[in-house]
Amino acid sequence: MRDEKKLQLAQKLRAADPGTVSALIGFDGFVDTVVHPVDTRTGPDTYTRIQTIGDYGNKFLAAAGLSMNIEMVPRESKIGGISAILANSLSLLGLDLTFIGACGEDALVPVFKEMAERASVYSICDPASSDAIEFMDGKVISSKLEPLKNSDWDHVVKHIPLDTLAELYDRADLIGYGGWALSINVNSIWKGVMKEVWPRMKSKDEKQMFFDLSDPAKRTKEDILEAIDLIRAHQERFTVGIGFNEKESFEICELYGKSREDFSSMQQVPEFLKEKLGLSYVVVHPVKSACGCDGVTSAEVQGPFCAKPALTTGAGDNFNAGFLTARMLGLPLDECLLTGTANSGFYVRNARSAAYEELCAFVEDWAEGKVTE
Repeated sequence: MRDEKKLQLAQKLRAADPGTVSALIGFDGFVDTVVHPVDTRTGPDTYTRIQTIGDYGNKFLAAAGLSMNIEMVPRESKIGGISAILANSLSLLGLDLTFIGACGEDALVPVFKEMAERASVYSICDPASSDAIEFMDGKVISSKLEPLKNSDWDHVVKHIPLDTLAELYDRADLIGYGGWALSINVNSIWKGVMKEVWPRMKSKDEKQMFFDLSDPAKRTKEDILEAIDLIRAHQERFTVGIGFNEKESFEICELYGKSREDFSSMQQVPEFLKEKLGLSYVVVHPVKSACGCDGVTSAEVQGPFCAKPALTTGAGDNFNAGFLTARMLGLPLDECLLTGTANSGFYVRNARSAAYEELCAFVEDWAEGKVTE
């Protein structure tokens, strides 16, 4: 059965030009190695995977007090990091993209070279690395973060002159910061930009700004609240929004005295967080849906759920890229959410980010009922 709303969305996307939008994204960078955990090895080139995170955890419980070995089969190496994956997807969607991040101290690490062919990439330090352990119901990411200690203000100004930074911020319509939880010194970049770049900016145009803290569970309550205060301070200059996955959204809710059981629907979560955080909009993207609140509208949409994803690491960042692209093209909140879920839906099925034409075609196929689980 045809879904006319999604067909109308596809038409709007095809009529728009994302190349008119300039975006500046920072400041992390990883080399992700996607791996499959082996349950049973059946031959030199054949094996069965551990299917779920619960199955994986049970193996650890069973080995308590003993020992065990779990084989990991590398599948691919790819761009990793919240802001880096977001930037990569935005560049494929056709935005005029600048990325500042951890892509290599002396030269670009190979996984970043393709993005650098279609975007302006400024590297400030070496990337971190992660093993992204993929399951059918999610992922476990094991990270080595030492290089990201150098993702700080001193390394930014070492590699990019202040006047150049001011020019980059001036020309950007959209500014996005991601990966706060894993980049321990990134607050210094936020503060450095506010103190030394803002006074040099000449543009008076309204600019959109988006934050993704990443998984805040490993950071203290005091650290998280400090970051939230810094995010609020950006409203002095920009229109500011923030995005969470489901787990992250409830972790932030708990800071303000609310647990999962206090909400009767997911749509209430961004409404609550918008009130408490005091930002222009809040978006939450669970696995099967997405919801948001911008102070004028509150919306929830169902996404094109994929029961057997080819890749999940980066799905949320691709959601954010689709959502932000639609928002910058002037679409209403519910259509921005649909675009985000479509961009993520393409990614988990194809194990890569969509080009803009592919995103439009995916929305059309979804509308025609051609996208299956």
